[in-house]
Amino acid sequence: MDRPRILVIGSSNTDLTVRLPRLPSPGETVLGGQLMTAAGGKGANQAVAAARAGGEVTFLGRVGRDAYGAAALDGLRAEGIDVGRVVVDDEAPSGVALIFVGAEGENMIAVAGGANERLTPADLDAARGCFAQADVVLLQLETPLAAVEHAVRLAAEEGVRVILNPAPAQPLPDDLLAGVAVLTPNEHELALLSGRKVADETALADAARALRDGGARAVVVTLGDRGVWLASDDADSLVPTQPVAAVDTVGAGDAFNGALAVAISEGRPLADAVRFANAAAAVSVTRHGAQPSAPTREEIERQLAASE
Repeated sequence: MDRPRILVIGSSNTDLTVRLPRLPSPGETVLGGQLMTAAGGKGANQAVAAARAGGEVTFLGRVGRDAYGAAALDGLRAEGIDVGRVVVDDEAPSGVALIFVGAEGENMIAVAGGANERLTPADLDAARGCFAQADVVLLQLETPLAAVEHAVRLAAEEGVRVILNPAPAQPLPDDLLAGVAVLTPNEHELALLSGRKVADETALADAARALRDGGARAVVVTLGDRGVWLASDDADSLVPTQPVAAVDTVGAGDAFNGALAVAISEGRPLADAVRFANAAAAVSVTRHGAQPSAPTREEIERQLAASE
């Protein structure tokens, strides 16, 4: 069986992480442990997650002509990811994320986007053939919205399904949502996109329905250790998570989205694809780092079997 072909368009960052006994309040300094440097960026994270979950992955984005950018591309190549269409920018540095992780695995993240912020529709036009060859296009919002919108248009022209992880959250036009097969916000992103408070399950369902009314064909809301709310033509229900001892939630959403793209490309029903992605996220939170924590296909299948 051929591997599913995933085109991931998005950011590549270097994550600089400090583990702390607790997250600081504004204006407060909290002494922590050693600095850890690892490859990151939501786009690159999701590309790695999809590749490890069994996908044949192409990554499109921008990096700077610097050591961080070179290391990022080397890391993606080592995962078997095609980076031949990545633009190396001579005028902007590679992206960097500064991350604090608390004792319970919670996190705070600040990002200097650098070259990621210079991805253009023209960059995507130059890689038009990649859209035609893809089974699924996977997008996030750490690159300019104009590029994201253009990617959705190109995918529509090629008849390719789009999964959009709307993070970091920002308002989205209805015509963009209308091109999205599966939208994957967390609770905060759901509230911002829908303009509604998400105080309980009823409000959550109403907010997800509002985004479907806005054009998205299915909405998959990640709820951390509570599971995933699935709103589609076939379901409007909670898919429970698989309990694990979390040590670091950084990258869990990216592991979820990468695995979800693979499962959908394989033709699984959406509810089954969500369970597969839940298993990937469950494994990822038991380890440190974003890309380092993304599980292999074997690990995902083992977690699924353990939860049955």
